[in-house]
Amino acid sequence: MTDLLTRDRPSDGARSDAGPRRLPVPRDPKTPYRAGSWAAIIAVLVVLHLLAFQATDFRPEALVSGARGMFNFLSEAIPPDLSPEVLTAGLEGALTTLWVGLLGTTVSVPLALLLAVLGARTTTPNGFVYQIARGILSFFRAVPDIVFALIFVTAVGLGPFAGVLALICHNTGVMGKLWSEAMEDIDPGPEQALRTAGASRWQVVANATIPSVLPQLTGLLLYRFDVNVRSSLVLGLVGAGGIGLLINKSIKTFQFDEMLTYLVIILIVIVAVDLASAWIRKRLQ
Repeated sequence: MTDLLTRDRPSDGARSDAGPRRLPVPRDPKTPYRAGSWAAIIAVLVVLHLLAFQATDFRPEALVSGARGMFNFLSEAIPPDLSPEVLTAGLEGALTTLWVGLLGTTVSVPLALLLAVLGARTTTPNGFVYQIARGILSFFRAVPDIVFALIFVTAVGLGPFAGVLALICHNTGVMGKLWSEAMEDIDPGPEQALRTAGASRWQVVANATIPSVLPQLTGLLLYRFDVNVRSSLVLGLVGAGGIGLLINKSIKTFQFDEMLTYLVIILIVIVAVDLASAWIRKRLQ
C-alpha cells in the first residue's frame, strides 16, 4: 500500500522540475464592453471634430494662401518704433495694465473669501446658503471678463476703472471656486478638535480652516494675478484703458511699428510678473 502511494505521488525532484502549475487567467467579462465604449467615444469625438471644422470654416490652405499678407504685415511692423514718444506712452500704458491686473486681483479677495467659505461644504452646514454661494460664484465665473468690461464701460465710461471692475467680478467667481475646493480638501482633524473644544463655526474657520489652506490660497492668488495681468491687456482693446488701448489704436491707424513696440513692452512686463510670482510661490513652499 505504501509502495502504491509512493509510486502515484510525484517525487520532490519532479515537483521542483515541473515548477508551479499555471492556471489560465480568467477573461474579464467587461473587456468587450470597455472596447465598445472606447470605440463609441472615439467615433463621437471624430464626428464632433468634423462638425467643428465645418462650423468654424477651418481651412489650413487659407493660411498658406494668406502668407503673403502676413509677410507684408511683418515687414511694416519691423523694426519697431523706438521713438521717445512711443516708448513713453507704451511704458505708461503697461504700468496702467499692471495696476488694473493688481487691483482686479486684490480688491476681489474679501468677497471671494466670503463666498468661498459659504460655498464649501466643510464650512457651511446650511444647504440653502451653500447653493446660493455656489450660484453667485458660477455666475461671476461664467460671464467672461470682457463682457463685464463692455458693461462697465457703458456705466462708468472708457478707462481703466471699467477694467478693474470687470476683473473684480470675474476674478471673484474663479478665485472663490478654487478657494472653496481647497477648503474642502484639508485635513478635518484641527477643525474637529476646535469643535470639540466648543469653538463656534466662524472661530473654526478663522483658526483652523484658513490657516490650514493659507499657502494654497496664496499660490492660487498669485496665479490669478498672472492671468489678470494678461486679461487686462485684452480688456484694453474694448476701451478699458492700459496698453491694450494703445495696441488697438495703432492697429486701426496702421501704425504697425508702434504696435510691435507695445507688444514687446507688455511681453517684458508679463515675463517679469511671471518670474516674480514663481519666486514668491517657491518661498511659500
